Amino acid sequence: MIAFFVSVLIRVLGLTVRYKSNDQSGITRQMVNGPVIWLFWHNRIILMVHAAKKFCGDRSAVVLTSPSEDGEILAGVMNRFGAGAVRGSSNKRSTAALREMLRVVKGGTDMFITPDGPRGPRYQLQAGAVKLAQLSQCPLLPVHLAYESAWTLKTWDGFVIPKPFTKVRVTFGELVSVERAADETTLEGIREALQTSMTTEAERPWSEVKDC
Repeated sequence: MIAFFVSVLIRVLGLTVRYKSNDQSGITRQMVNGPVIWLFWHNRIILMVHAAKKFCGDRSAVVLTSPSEDGEILAGVMNRFGAGAVRGSSNKRSTAALREMLRVVKGGTDMFITPDGPRGPRYQLQAGAVKLAQLSQCPLLPVHLAYESAWTLKTWDGFVIPKPFTKVRVTFGELVSVERAADETTLEGIREALQTSMTTEAERPWSEVKDC
């Protein structure tokens, strides 16, 4: 029931906001062949699947959720938007979750990951997503939602809820590929670069957001 009501609220909110996209990857123009691994911060998750359906509605997706009760609710919400779920985190079921995610992307389905979830620290990108890209040879796609007007909750991630009728800019960053033979130093460099670029985008004030 909670998942049902949350999904209804997301749909209603999504219908009121005014979207605009900045696609640096080509995914909204059907220029990306094969599955990708979506990366977005935990505090921007509320409209992510709605935005994905709006701009990339022909792509199937599965989201990584925690094995907790909150993760169960999120899995239920995603199911109502036509997305599946893999249950796991960096602390629980991590190995099993990695195997399941490999199966998902090798089967041709996109994977949605909040790399600082489910408990943070905020904007700390865990290494699992980069490892998944290396093993699967699927590129990473950093995605960010910026809101002109929003509420920020006092939670560990500073969860952001856009206000009705606000402007929303969805930025699809450049695809990041990870070579299969990459060593640990290279993987860490990719992780740090992604963390820096995604955090910079998240902390950019609306006044500096272009093309909206």
